Amino acid sequence: MTGPNRLLGLDPGLRFTGWGVIDIDGNRLSHVANGVIRTGTGLPMSQRLVQLHEQLAEIIKRYRPHAAAAEETFVNKNPASTLKLGQARGVVLLTPALAGLMVSEYSPNQVKKSVTGAGHGAKEQVQMMVRTLLPGCAVDSADAADALAVAICHAHHVQTAARMPAAANA
Repeated sequence: MTGPNRLLGLDPGLRFTGWGVIDIDGNRLSHVANGVIRTGTGLPMSQRLVQLHEQLAEIIKRYRPHAAAAEETFVNKNPASTLKLGQARGVVLLTPALAGLMVSEYSPNQVKKSVTGAGHGAKEQVQMMVRTLLPGCAVDSADAADALAVAICHAHHVQTAARMPAAANA
């Protein structure tokens, strides 16, 4: 592929889903856009999932990423919260797949390790490193910063795979 490779990072949530778009061109990462999808808390679950799908589909249409990556869900102590998060995560994985994108998944520890060098970095450390790795990037939400961190993690994995000899990829 010639030119930059555009990646969409996603931090799934029912109330707030963070998203971030970056370009990778060789070893260079650059910020394109980021934000948070919010769903109406007073709406029935089905309508909230529709809102999440429609807003995410619009982001994909607008920024035209080549691939997407999402953070895996950790299990909460509250089973009802875990189930709601799982439903939102299903929409977050399905929407880019419906748009024809490959969707990769990374654990929170993989994301933090890729961005901070440690698998248990604090949210503030992740935000600071996202700003460092993507100069000029304004991130005012932990959800958007986490989504950009997922995109950076995926970019590192894509770059590593590209450097591996063909025999190692077989």
